[in-house]
Amino acid sequence: MTPMGELPRGNVTFLFTDIEGSTRLLHELGDAYADALAEHRRLLRQAFAAEGGVEVDTQGDAFFYAFPSAAGAVRAAAAGRDSLARGPISVRMGLHTGEPQLTGEGYVGIEVHKGARIAAAAHGGQIVLSRETRAELDDALALLDLGEHRVKDLADPVWIYQLGDERFPPLKTISNTNLPRPASSFVGREREIADVVSLLRDGARLVTLSGPGGSGKTRLSIEVAAELLPDFKSDVF
Repeated sequence: MTPMGELPRGNVTFLFTDIEGSTRLLHELGDAYADALAEHRRLLRQAFAAEGGVEVDTQGDAFFYAFPSAAGAVRAAAAGRDSLARGPISVRMGLHTGEPQLTGEGYVGIEVHKGARIAAAAHGGQIVLSRETRAELDDALALLDLGEHRVKDLADPVWIYQLGDERFPPLKTISNTNLPRPASSFVGREREIADVVSLLRDGARLVTLSGPGGSGKTRLSIEVAAELLPDFKSDVF
């Protein structure tokens, strides 16, 4: 964890990364996965540090970086993606710019969640960014407008852009499903969500939720489906 005094303040651009298909890669590479993961970390840290990025956190195969400059963050993301091009690991990246609250525990607030959710919508090899980050960049930069999207846990839709014009499947957002948009926030039942998600990720072809009327079966299923959006290129319905 980076000391709080070293984290950028004010208008900050967050960069989130995550390996696509890490479980599949683990099975395919076997013992070689640990070396591939370590090399991926080395290359990304090198690319991000070169543009002034500060490592906020790392968990498993994911990075969370902060940059004082949106342009620097985009250059870092592109350099990191390119450095991994010849290896077995494909990484999705998302950027968002805002003025987060910095506490003794690090960054907090909606800006952090927004950046993470935008990153989760991408596919391996794809770099996406928010409209707020787009506004900080030179108009000459090659960006593809992916339009307005709804993402999990955010009440308002977000406008997403892609760096470069490469073709990818539709973003993994609620906008690309028929999931209804709940009128209220979902509080509690994290254990139940985790249990059902785990069953489906472990290969269950059919999971049935049972209970008396009004116990929240439909709402729980919607939350589970939204949680699984990043797992399926052909979307969740």
